[in-house]
Amino acid sequence: MRGWGSRIRAGFPEREFIIRSDGRVRFVRVSSRVQVIAVVSALLAVAMCAAAMAVAGWTQYRAASERAALLTREAKIATAEDRLAAYGDDLEAVTADLDQRQDFIENMVASLPDDVKTTGAPRESAGETTPTVERISVAFPQAAPLARLEARQLAFVESLTRYAEWHAQKAAAALETLGLDPDAMMRQADRTAMGGPLERLATSANGTVDPRFERLGLSIARMTALENGLSRVPQVEPANLKYVSSGFGYRRDPFTGGGAMHSGLDFRGPLGAPIHAAAKGKVGFVGPKAGYGLTVEIDHGNGLMTRYAHMSRFDVARGQNVEPGEVIGGIGSTGRSTGPHLHFEVRIHNKAVNPRTFLETAPDVLEEIRRAPRLAADR
Repeated sequence: MRGWGSRIRAGFPEREFIIRSDGRVRFVRVSSRVQVIAVVSALLAVAMCAAAMAVAGWTQYRAASERAALLTREAKIATAEDRLAAYGDDLEAVTADLDQRQDFIENMVASLPDDVKTTGAPRESAGETTPTVERISVAFPQAAPLARLEARQLAFVESLTRYAEWHAQKAAAALETLGLDPDAMMRQADRTAMGGPLERLATSANGTVDPRFERLGLSIARMTALENGLSRVPQVEPANLKYVSSGFGYRRDPFTGGGAMHSGLDFRGPLGAPIHAAAKGKVGFVGPKAGYGLTVEIDHGNGLMTRYAHMSRFDVARGQNVEPGEVIGGIGSTGRSTGPHLHFEVRIHNKAVNPRTFLETAPDVLEEIRRAPRLAADR
């Protein structure tokens, strides 16, 4: 202990400061002990701030999860007696509510991808006869058509919610297979720049939202966000995988002969051969980069980025949106290169990962996801 104390005092020797104020000079001495206390206090303050930020992030995530669970519980609150009373009190209000709900459903369906609307969306035929419908039909025969319409709406909402949640689970499992965190992707999507006027979707004439319909909206939003992230995963070979001349990981550096980390895949090929975008995204960088030569970087969102280096030409410009497989330039030998080839990287939050995981696995995973709407429709 004495040894450590001596080392600490050596690192923080007693210091003397000269302070001049109003023509007077004063000498202030700061002991080793005071300096150590100040440094420790500063480090504790930084640690507490970091912990507070982490807790705030986790709290926000937990709140969203708890909100979804709450909506599920609230969806069971409405009883047959409640609906029977509503039909008996004001039939015109019930009609207005059903019209409002139909608008909500149509808006939700319109937001779905085309392949889901044509092959995966559930049918509205279920739910026409329920105990509640029978009771309303007996008590108020004139309201029977409205009760059947409401039952069809609720059955459709429940079916579509289950479908969206099932499809979101499929997308999340696919992302995990590729080594990505779907929950982190959702949090990243929540932080994406967005805005616009607030337009609340109501399911009743008084402006309130039935929790079953709100749960549908949240489920579709999650499904859409995860599938959007999945569509931007590197999935297309930027060049032929058969011609990979150097893999990801440690290797013998071709210039120094010593061991070095290789952060991507090298595809050999003829000068000027086409280079393809590995996924949908937006071009974030075009130009020379130290060691890489002529380089293109594509931002795929959610922290995903692909880099294409040693190029001979550019066929895209910064800010341009590209589709999977689109030609973005040609193979070259610019920068730190021994011959014509493409150096291809995949980075997640600027950390290089093995591109083979995506190029060899993603196509099969994505094909399974694309088949999911057809399978759901056949069930």
